[in-house]
Amino acid sequence: MATETAPTLADVEAARARLEAGDVRSTPVYESETFTRRTGREVLLKAENLQRTGAFKIRGAVNRIATLSEAERVAGVVAASAGNHGQAVAWAARESGVEATIFMPDETPMAKVDATRNYGGGVELSGVGFEEALAAARESAEETGATFVHAFEDPVVIAGQGTIGLELAEQLPDVETVVVPIGGGGLASGIAVALKAIRPEVKLVGVQADACAPFAGKTEHGFTIAEGIAVKQPGELTSAILGDLLDGVVTVTDEEISQAIVLLLERAKLVVEGAGAASVAALLAGRVEGKGSAVAILSGGNIDPTLLIQIMRHGLTLAGRYLVVRTRLADRPGELIKLLSLFAGEHANVVSVEHHREGMNVPVTETEVEATLLTRDQEHCDAILAAMRARGYVVESLH
Repeated sequence: MATETAPTLADVEAARARLEAGDVRSTPVYESETFTRRTGREVLLKAENLQRTGAFKIRGAVNRIATLSEAERVAGVVAASAGNHGQAVAWAARESGVEATIFMPDETPMAKVDATRNYGGGVELSGVGFEEALAAARESAEETGATFVHAFEDPVVIAGQGTIGLELAEQLPDVETVVVPIGGGGLASGIAVALKAIRPEVKLVGVQADACAPFAGKTEHGFTIAEGIAVKQPGELTSAILGDLLDGVVTVTDEEISQAIVLLLERAKLVVEGAGAASVAALLAGRVEGKGSAVAILSGGNIDPTLLIQIMRHGLTLAGRYLVVRTRLADRPGELIKLLSLFAGEHANVVSVEHHREGMNVPVTETEVEATLLTRDQEHCDAILAAMRARGYVVESLH
């Protein structure tokens, strides 16, 4: 093992007993015909987005709080989180009668902030990014005497996350590859410790967002919709464990993640956040080598509703399900109805129509029209555009 402080298989097995006592779920695995067909290999989905608090983090949080001494319980706990870890610590602390304060970055989605408060945690918004929230949480723990519960750099937390590895070994005894999102590395480390001890032949591939991928050797960091894995500085312990046990790291773009979110919602009926969809995105993009069966860990489903709406619209547009067109009409009665009749004849559903006369560089005898249409696919979009041009319309497609 990479370090003497790393958890062992026995630690993970002990964690499972605590989790069962703490009413943490064993999450299901689903087969996916859609992703199997698209990737040319059997793809299965480990639905941690259906876990309590909506993410795998509850496993590590429950295990850590279950091991507190009585004095530590009285002093309370402090955590830093981009969202899911904070919710998990708040829930686990409430269930155990322990006070919890969660430090979160200023830009944390309100859905995650509100959920953390609803689970009983006190929330302090502090700093830009996880690292600044982490520094504020450590300072608070030192001042108050509370126990700091790290999101990933803690062997007890890692052991809790490793219970997923035990479940996978039982649920999928023949799976060849496990694809797991990596932020700080706690989830991948726990799964690696458990699964590699039971089935050392299993291939474990980590996935990071292209904009923030320190495990992939990238030193420049930017914004990503997968904020749950946007950790600029991974832990020393997790880096050591994964350095020994991880078989590879790949990256995916936000565009690829957004497409995976849309497909998971539309085809698998699963709501998954950016970080949770990264594993599926990597498989769809062909970044995970091999042709054997692969299980994608859907690490969380706590996506901000506003972001989900934006992603769905964007994803549907890319898939040819929305078409935005701009053209000009003679500014006289009956011209708009002709255009709308053309859309109806092509079986396109009109979502919105906007007229632009004032403030536009449009001749006085014309008006500009921008229409948003609900369509079937890209072939349908092309047919509508062709029909418009055949009728003499000068068309600009905005999708």
